[in-house]
Amino acid sequence: MVDHAYLIPLLPFCAAIIIFFFGRWLPVKGAVLGILAVLISFGMSADILMQVLDGTLKLPQVIRYPWFDVGLFQFEWGVLLDGPSVMLMTAISGISSLIQIYAVGYMHDAPRFKRFFAYLSLFTAAMLALVLANNYLQFFIGWEIMGACSYFLISFEFERDAAGRAGNKAFLTTRLGDLGFYAGLLTIFFVIGTFDFAQIQNHIRDGNVSPHIAMIIGLLLFCGTIGKSAQVPLHVWLPDAMEGPTPVSALIHAATMVAAGVFLVARSYDSF
Repeated sequence: MVDHAYLIPLLPFCAAIIIFFFGRWLPVKGAVLGILAVLISFGMSADILMQVLDGTLKLPQVIRYPWFDVGLFQFEWGVLLDGPSVMLMTAISGISSLIQIYAVGYMHDAPRFKRFFAYLSLFTAAMLALVLANNYLQFFIGWEIMGACSYFLISFEFERDAAGRAGNKAFLTTRLGDLGFYAGLLTIFFVIGTFDFAQIQNHIRDGNVSPHIAMIIGLLLFCGTIGKSAQVPLHVWLPDAMEGPTPVSALIHAATMVAAGVFLVARSYDSF
């Protein structure tokens, strides 16, 4: 199962693409496909968690796939299975499956029903990709896709002015925090020359990064947490996020977006 862990975010992502383009011809306009994909992801996550708990799977486990080269630098798309990622991917896929099942009844007569479930699946896929990332570049891609989906979902009922304003507020406010996050990534690459979590930790523990640079990196990365987890002064978007449909509020508050900021701190523990 570990060798196929990449399917955990890939299945909801493929479901989102299929629902978006072909949902009108699928059962319940694609909702069944989205629910099935996230349930399979939950089953795979739970299986890995049980293997960890009964001692048959030792952590951490890293699976690496070549991605692209830029000059002397090689970038990878990888899967990192450790304690935080295994626990959180199980929670995300489990909670998201329940939310999507609930949303079928809640949104049954809503306009753009198909698009709603495509956004939910893409949101879930982005968070799972973020959690399983073994490097900051992959982490940041999942982070930004999730931010875009939050805008689409919070302002889903854009016929209401309040919903449109809430979506814009959430998107612009979290982007302010993401500017700091992006600056932190550039600093990491300029100083250390890699985005890989393990290599960055080794450089910091070996003393190859000065305390002042580590402090700057930590503060810049924490800007992303301030935005995503709605901390002062970038907390203002979170109350307005309730303008989205109830399943969206449940997904943002319970399973994904707010938890992503906390997970960023956990992944950047050595810098802090």
